[in-house]
Amino acid sequence: MRRLRLVLLIAALGASQAQAGVFDDDEARRQLADLKIKTEVRFDQLAKSQLELANQNARQAEEIAHLRGLLETLGYKQEVGDKRTQDFYLDLDSRLRKLETPPVAQAADTGAPAAVIKGDPAKEGVEYEAALNHFKAAKYKEAAGGFAAFVQKYPDNSLAPNAQYWLGNAWRALGDCRRAIEAESIVTTKYADSAKAPDAWLAIATCQQEMGNPTGVKRSLETVIAKYPNTPAAESAQQRLKKK
Repeated sequence: MRRLRLVLLIAALGASQAQAGVFDDDEARRQLADLKIKTEVRFDQLAKSQLELANQNARQAEEIAHLRGLLETLGYKQEVGDKRTQDFYLDLDSRLRKLETPPVAQAADTGAPAAVIKGDPAKEGVEYEAALNHFKAAKYKEAAGGFAAFVQKYPDNSLAPNAQYWLGNAWRALGDCRRAIEAESIVTTKYADSAKAPDAWLAIATCQQEMGNPTGVKRSLETVIAKYPNTPAAESAQQRLKKK
């Protein structure tokens, strides 16, 4: 009887251990399944994050490309506008040159003696035209040299204000706004009563804008309006102030 009980007890213990082993296997499988699910969830989240980041990068690239296109368009429009303005002033300058009466002719009309006439007006006009032609041909360095030489040799010539003005424009075209402002400032002081003075103030304002000096721009434009009202330059200054 004791042997039977002992055998039954051993059998029961064996069955319990076997059942415990089965339970351990099921728990391990369950944990593995949970781990697999969590891993897949994390992978999906990571994939979504990477996809969203890629989309953001693509949108940023599109925005950058769009902004670059706008900048190029604005730059082109400004370049075209500057060229049209430059061509307009060049044409106007040439027309005024043709309308001006040479000093020699004035002396002949009034009967003044030839000794009163100083210099050689024909030669001076040729030198001015040569510098202006350099500017028209976009040879700004040669134009700057020609205009600088002209105003130095003939500071009292009727074309001196024009030459000084175009000297400033030549320096600006060469990318030297500091020298451009210096040249135009001579027009606004020494030749303040000339027709080029208000245009020189506008040129100064343009250089100040390019140099990042909004206070100077505002002051220059307001000076044009105050000193030279009812002129095309004053009207242009008013339009520029409205855009600020």
